[in-house]
Amino acid sequence: MSILYGGPLGFWEPRLVANFVQTIDGVVAIPELERSNALVAGGSEGDRFVMGLLRSCADVVLIGARTLLASPQGTWRADRVYPPGADAFAELRRRRGGGERPAVAILTAGGSLDPAHPLLADGALVLTTERHAAELRTAVPAATEVVAVNDGDRVDLSRAVAALRARGHSVILSEAGPTVFAALLAASLVDELFLTISPLLAGRGGAHRPGLVEGVELLPGEQTPATLLSLRRDGDHLFLRYGFA
Repeated sequence: MSILYGGPLGFWEPRLVANFVQTIDGVVAIPELERSNALVAGGSEGDRFVMGLLRSCADVVLIGARTLLASPQGTWRADRVYPPGADAFAELRRRRGGGERPAVAILTAGGSLDPAHPLLADGALVLTTERHAAELRTAVPAATEVVAVNDGDRVDLSRAVAALRARGHSVILSEAGPTVFAALLAASLVDELFLTISPLLAGRGGAHRPGLVEGVELLPGEQTPATLLSLRRDGDHLFLRYGFA
């Protein structure tokens, strides 16, 4: 696996790691299109491989309800995103002492969750507020656990991460969107960022095409310096790994 990646990949634990792909001009999603991340990635096998590799290392994959809606058939499994690596991913999980696949945790304040998504029938963890926990428990399949993280209108991300840690999830992989990523950054919860730069230009017109960080203004007041840990190339795609102090 390290040969395919081009070097060792390991994490100090506990760790919260985010993974994104963006175009040259900084677009990470085109909300009106289903599975727009595949379009943004430019069909890169290397990007799918890195996604599978990170899922293989993760104890749990964290997503938002909007990410769930945007991927109606999503499984967040390593072998599904990059089938040629299935055997190697499974061996990596065995060596790390993990199960067949990482758990999936979904952040939602209530109304935007799709209870009919097939992921929930297989079993997932829903992290929500006290206000919406009861109604969600009646809406989701029995295989899915609903956890009330806090009172209020929004899920407290620090408490949500603490709830995942309490369940033994040491390595958390965030595949949530740019709004959740921004909130995780603002709460100083992100340890590393894997960022694929696709050789495409998306452009911006009337419709909103989000960038990497949405809903939070960091500069000039909030300095969030990152350290470049590695830089890899696959054709015209760049693969950056950043660490946050």
